[in-house]
Amino acid sequence: MWAGSSKWDKDTEPMGEINVTPLVDVMLVLLIIFMVTAPMLTQGVDVDLPDAASPPMQQNVEPLIVSIRKNGTIYLQKKKITLKQLAPRIKAIREHKKKLPVFIRGDAKTPYEDIARVMSALASANIEKVGLVTEPRR
Repeated sequence: MWAGSSKWDKDTEPMGEINVTPLVDVMLVLLIIFMVTAPMLTQGVDVDLPDAASPPMQQNVEPLIVSIRKNGTIYLQKKKITLKQLAPRIKAIREHKKKLPVFIRGDAKTPYEDIARVMSALASANIEKVGLVTEPRR
């Protein structure tokens, strides 16, 4: 058994204050990290969106994003997909989440024909409402 004396004698009291300087340092570092990484968090694939004057939409759920690049490549969220695979995959996803919104992010230089084909595939998946994502007018 230990029979020595402790560092807390009867005449000294434990310190009752919290040193907040390390806490503030950690919080400032986290704030800087989030400020740097937040602009990098984009939904879907990087496309050059067209400009349009439209009000921003308020969403409380993350929508399904169908991105179309100017060369006609189609992506569902961030995964490359063919036009034939699009309708069955969206049907399967929407079986679990019936009201999940679907947005199309088409590159500004994408031919209208490619966007019309994607919208037709979405219509064959019984999707009645589709949002077109644009950039605010500069």
